[in-house]
Amino acid sequence: MKKYISLFLTGILLAVSSCDGDFADINTDPNRAAGNVFDPNLILPTVSYNYGNMMTGYTGAILFQSMWVQVMASTSTGGANYYSNADKYVASGSTNSYIQSVWNDGFAAASRVYQMQSLAETKGFSNLVAVGEIWKVLTLSFVSDVYGDIPYSEALMAEAGITQPKYDSQSAAYMAMLSDLEGALSSINTSGDPIKNDVLYGGDLTKWKKLGYSKMLRMAMRLVDVDPSTAQSYVQKAVAGGVFASPADEAVLVSDQNNGYANSSANALNVTDDVYEVRWSEKLIDFLKSNDDPRLSIIAEVPPAGLAANRNGNVVGNSDPSVQIGLPNGFDLKGGAEDITNYAKYPGPTGTGGDVAPIGAYSRPTAIYRDRNAPVFILTYAEIQFLLADAAVRGFSVPGTASSYYTAGLQGAMTTIGKFGGRSVAPADALAFATANPLDTSSAAASLKMINEQIWATTGVLANFVESWNNWKRSGYPELNAVNYTGNFSSGQIPRRQVYPASESTTNPESLANAISNMGGDTWINSVWWDK
Repeated sequence: MKKYISLFLTGILLAVSSCDGDFADINTDPNRAAGNVFDPNLILPTVSYNYGNMMTGYTGAILFQSMWVQVMASTSTGGANYYSNADKYVASGSTNSYIQSVWNDGFAAASRVYQMQSLAETKGFSNLVAVGEIWKVLTLSFVSDVYGDIPYSEALMAEAGITQPKYDSQSAAYMAMLSDLEGALSSINTSGDPIKNDVLYGGDLTKWKKLGYSKMLRMAMRLVDVDPSTAQSYVQKAVAGGVFASPADEAVLVSDQNNGYANSSANALNVTDDVYEVRWSEKLIDFLKSNDDPRLSIIAEVPPAGLAANRNGNVVGNSDPSVQIGLPNGFDLKGGAEDITNYAKYPGPTGTGGDVAPIGAYSRPTAIYRDRNAPVFILTYAEIQFLLADAAVRGFSVPGTASSYYTAGLQGAMTTIGKFGGRSVAPADALAFATANPLDTSSAAASLKMINEQIWATTGVLANFVESWNNWKRSGYPELNAVNYTGNFSSGQIPRRQVYPASESTTNPESLANAISNMGGDTWINSVWWDK
């Protein structure tokens, strides 16, 4: 599979040259491939990588959502002050750059999908067109969930002369995306043109259909509060079409450090300041410890004593579950009222003499999160099972019970954590954990709380921080206490969206103004359409 990732750059260069419309010029250059000879399958690995890169690392996920939703925490002091954006909702020097990353990367990724589809259409590669549509919906729904209203119906139409596309309301964009996804899935012919250079599923179109229907399910469940009838309709379509049936179906994208396509979150967490500053949150560690969750010893370690060991990601810490301590959100190391040493549960500094680590013996991510070849978890079987459990609790027509889906989700989550490449949870231990932690069915509220706390924990430990945040916005679980740090940009509330990039005010001002008016403002705390 990795050999195909090395084709990314080739795909980029050839795709750009083959889609600029000046075929006469291209055909005179023997080193550039014209559209009639270029295989659009070569662009597919680039499309895959672009999506994975958008949802990880400094693009935004670590610097915003990881700590907004209190999966991680940071004292964000000194060299890693950029984590103030996440932990304390306080702008750093590069906040404006971070704000626009998902927007720019998302539309650039969607543009690459459009190139691939355009070329595929000329060659009659209908399955590749359909797979491209799945990627387009994955990509632009991700952008919409982060910002709200976005260009969709007129997006990617620069060649047709639309350089200032209108912003569709998120409600209109969602309905169009769900319709586009449904159409693409119905057009896939498993006996038709093969998909090549597929780093996600190796050309298995049956699994692509399962991904598409699983994505449909997740999008449908976004709508449970704002449009429950549409939510139920698309949940039923997704189940009928066939969602993930086991962890073998889930969308887990390989990374390839040797060819320049490393896991972006791992790149970030290898920075020395990040090794020292980034810790698991008190909220997450307490949650995992309260349930004797077997994932705890896989994901968390307490570094050895001393500043040097705390700043060295190659030093192995203590993964004994009993010693894990989560860092509370909203503290610093500046010596004032919010200094972590003033926290009632502060465990004290570690080390002696000139080698003291004042941050204390808090749990940091283990080496699996610093592995640049670590996979990117796009959508997992566990998440789908938990969403089906949520749907069942709400009375949607699904074939199983909330309890059975919840149990399957727990076992799936235990299986999938092993795909990081570190230690795994043994099947017997996963079964024992699921058996010991059945769904509380005493009330709908109790069930929804357990289900959505597990979505938060599962997506969080798989480093899919944006999804942890999105599902928290949708469900309200887990219950979080906002940080109200001095100088924050969200009025002491957990941000519910990212503000639009400043560049849009010059490149597409009228459409931006209409979107801001429709959304009731452009702040960190006004909600997207489905977030009720």
